[in-house]
Order: sequence, then structure tokens, then C-alpha cells
Amino acid sequence: MNSRSERAITLLRRHLGWAVTAAYLAALLLPGPGVWLRHPHSLPFAPGRPLSMNVTGWLLALVLFSAGLQVPLRELGCLLRRPGILLAGLALHLTTPLLIIPLVAFLLHQSPDTDGGSGLVTAMILIVAMPVAAGATVWTGKGQGDQPTMVGLVLASTLLSPLTIPLTVTVLAPLLGGGYADTLTSAGRSLHSGFALTAVVLPCAAGCASRLLLPHRWAERASATVTPAALVGSLLLTYVNASGALGSFLLRPRPLLLIAAVTVAALVCTFSFLLGRLTARALRLDAPEASSLTLACGMNNSSASAVLLTTALPDKPHLLLPVLAYGLLQKTAANRVVRLRAH
Repeated sequence: MNSRSERAITLLRRHLGWAVTAAYLAALLLPGPGVWLRHPHSLPFAPGRPLSMNVTGWLLALVLFSAGLQVPLRELGCLLRRPGILLAGLALHLTTPLLIIPLVAFLLHQSPDTDGGSGLVTAMILIVAMPVAAGATVWTGKGQGDQPTMVGLVLASTLLSPLTIPLTVTVLAPLLGGGYADTLTSAGRSLHSGFALTAVVLPCAAGCASRLLLPHRWAERASATVTPAALVGSLLLTYVNASGALGSFLLRPRPLLLIAAVTVAALVCTFSFLLGRLTARALRLDAPEASSLTLACGMNNSSASAVLLTTALPDKPHLLLPVLAYGLLQKTAANRVVRLRAH
């Protein structure tokens, strides 16, 4: 990677929070292009054979491929010699939705909402069912956490996602009303048919395989090209998802929905990080392992959940509001965990 590219990537990462804020502001002021990009479009591939292209799916694949390409696979050797923390992290990742979502659904059912808050609960289910966000490895590095443990949890939860996402969706769908249960069940069937495999596992696995199989120099060159492209792609994906939510919100302002979305996202995010921290204390983990376990419990792949939500409920873009709120809140909470670890 040349010095100019390194400086650009370092600058973007250092000011990533401001860049994400700029993407949200662009979605608020100019949502039209983002709304257009949310929907599949046919491209002329051959006469009589139009090629349909889903921009959000390709952007998600680019981000996950880049994450896999940057995974330090050689660091996993020591983790395999002590798999207890990995198994505990996976068990916590799978059980957290089953502990938190019923509580949130019960609280929302007491609200005057006509569907008992089922729309918001649907969005939360699709968030917590996702694998651990690849970006959690960045926060682990900042907080001097246990990087092999975090990398192992990201990879393991991603590889198991074709089984765990449909299972979580199926178990929690009966909590929903107003037709959302049927919609989520249908989404679960699409997950069984390959969304988790093709949209989540394969891009990440392709990145890992490239890192493992390519000669070191070629892998470094590939990373130098893909990493900045993935950072820009991540910001573009944020803009597209935010445009879907904020564009519909501007057309039909619903302040109570915005307040409810942020509140629900904050509850789920807080409970997730708190559960991770309490579990780490109960297991008496060392500080680096405790930090990694806490981050893995609270940081889910919100980009993947936004893409799935757009696919499952294209007529309800307002449900992206809690997804966007969760994406921001989990980064804020992760920063808090990192700062506590640093002190």
C-alpha cells in the first residue's frame, strides 16, 4: 500500500464517526439517489436477458469480503488450543436474542400502538439474529482486547449464520402480530434458501481464503485496493439505508415513531452489552477476554440486517429507523467499553 493510500485510509478511519454523520446528513438532505439505489434495477446484459442488480447486496458483499481479507488467520491457532471462551461467546451470542427480545416485546405490547410495536420488534429481531459485526475487531484492537477471541467469534458466528439466523427468526416470530409474524416466517424461509450463505458467509469466506492462499505480496496489494473501496462502500451503504428510512420519514413525519425507534434500539443495545459484561464477570475472564466477549455480545452486523429488512419488507422503509439507531448506538457503546478497558 502506497503512502498516499495509507494516509487516506488512516484519515478516514480516524474521522469515521464524522464520515458516517455526513452520510446521514446527505440522506436527510438528498435522499432521492439513495432511495433509487435501494431497489433492484435491470441492466442490459444480453438481448432478451436483462441482468438484475441489487446495489445494497453488492456493497454488503464488498464490506464483508474486505473484512475477511483483513482477518489475521494465523492468530487463531492459540484460540483453538483453548476453545472455552469461543464456545462461551457463541452460546451467549445465540441466547442473547432469546432473553432480550421477549422482554422488549412485552414492554411494547403495553403501548397504544395498533400492532403492539410488532414492526419495531421485527427490526430488532433481524438485528440481534445477525452474526457478530466484523467491525468489532477494530474496536477490540483499539481497546487492547483479545484479538484472536474476537476474530474467532466473528468467523464462527458468520459461518454458523445460515443455521442460526433462521432458527432465531423462527423461535421469535410468534411474538409478533399484525401480519409481521407471517412476513418474518417467509423471510426465514428465504434465509434457509440462501440469504445468509450467499450474502454473509460467502463474501467473508472468500476474503479469508484470499488472505490464506494468495502470496503475501499479492494479498497486501489486494488489501491496499479493497480496503479503501470497502470503507467508501460502507459509507455508501449507510447512505442508501439511511435514505430509505429518512426519505419516507420526511414524506410522512412521525416524531413518535422516531422516538420509539431510538428508545427500543437503545434498550436492546444496552441490554446486549450489559449481558455480555455480566457474563464476562461471572466467568471471571481476564480483562482482554472480557472486553472481547462484551463487544461480541453487543455488536451485530446491522448492515446485513438492513439489507435483509429491505428485502423482506420493501414497503416499510420506516422500519430501518431502529436499525440505523442501533448501528450508531452500538458504536457509542463499543467506544465506552474500549475507554473503560484503556483505563
